[in-house]
Amino acid sequence: VQLQASGGGLVQAGGSLRLSCTASARSFSRWFMAWFRQAPGREREFVAAYKWTGGSTYYADAVKGRFTISRDNAKNTVYLQMNYLKPEDTAVYYCAADSRLISSSIRMESEYDYWGQGTQVTVSS
Repeated sequence: VQLQASGGGLVQAGGSLRLSCTASARSFSRWFMAWFRQAPGREREFVAAYKWTGGSTYYADAVKGRFTISRDNAKNTVYLQMNYLKPEDTAVYYCAADSRLISSSIRMESEYDYWGQGTQVTVSS
């Protein structure tokens, strides 16, 4: 499985960006797709996840109410709509995927086998 992330950029605080992650797998039954981020000098952290079958979504507390994760079946793509961005959202954002997760482990970086390249998001104050 290959993941291709895009959509990062520079935006002012309060603005919006939409990240995309397109996957090459033929079928996503039972897959979780997620976004993580890593700010300079910090560990990579969970942002949001989407359970392909059923459409359940999961968010980190820091982004709940501002970010929305969604999918486009036809394009094998997961989106991360980021609204009301803050300077502390500045980070490299990575998409990740795995087919063997359970809900209790979706926030754990080590549980994902497939990763896309990062895309830089910079929020200016």
